[in-house]
Amino acid sequence: MLLFQRDQSRGALNYALSARFLVSTARFGFGQVKNSRQTPLGLHRIAKKVGGGYPIGTVFKSRKPIGLTWKGLPDGGIVHRILWLEGSEPGFNLGGNVDTFERYIYIHGFSDESTLGRPQSEGCIHLAARDLIPLYDRTAVGTLVWIEQGG
Repeated sequence: MLLFQRDQSRGALNYALSARFLVSTARFGFGQVKNSRQTPLGLHRIAKKVGGGYPIGTVFKSRKPIGLTWKGLPDGGIVHRILWLEGSEPGFNLGGNVDTFERYIYIHGFSDESTLGRPQSEGCIHLAARDLIPLYDRTAVGTLVWIEQGG
């Protein structure tokens, strides 16, 4: 996963590579279609942020905190923070049955970080807490995210 932020020194239309992360993507591969349980490709933006201020280890369901990994939820599927993505390419990852936002595709923490680097998710992007928390704190809604298949 690649993260891009606006390069203020070169004007409003220029963006610079800000970071590259080790992630886990969908165990069902890459694809755009709703209910495919695949990770969507292409240009996205962070549409919403969820979880700021909660302790590391907070487990979320439907974007609401439901408990903590160390208090009975050690296998939490969505943990720490959520960066909810929205596609930026009409017909590819925005609109219709390919809409990333309506598919609830997030960048989020996952309780089993030993799976990072291998396909594991249901379409979302799993990120280590050590990367996710600072990313969440310094990244604004609207920041661009490029998702591509790794090699």
